[in-house]
Amino acid sequence: MKLLDISDVSRRSGLPASALRYYEELGLISSVGRHGLRRQFGPEVLLQLNLIAMGQAAGFSLEEIRTVFGVDGKPSIPRPALISKADDLDRQIRKLSALRDVIRHVAECKAPSHFACPKFQRLMRLASRARASTP
Repeated sequence: MKLLDISDVSRRSGLPASALRYYEELGLISSVGRHGLRRQFGPEVLLQLNLIAMGQAAGFSLEEIRTVFGVDGKPSIPRPALISKADDLDRQIRKLSALRDVIRHVAECKAPSHFACPKFQRLMRLASRARASTP
């Protein structure tokens, strides 16, 4: 197994070394030793960092992400939590799509008053429903 120096991990992941040290402090990743004063990581850390980034992009907190990694550092992804998060994302997508449609219509509509425009009124109702369905 070829170990990666913290600078290698930083370069390959695009994360600063300070973030890697912070993730290690939180228990998200683990170094396997040191070479002098520099932390060394196994190559699996790159997969772990990709999972962390994906989890953050999906809206999981670092604490939630930490629970995904078992004691051995291997991921154990809880499927019910993923389904719940996917449902949350679906709600956000509906809300953002409705808002995008309203904004696009306002930008492109030739009507002298948007409030008199039937399409604008319909889009506003859809945006309102999308907002109301978001917890």
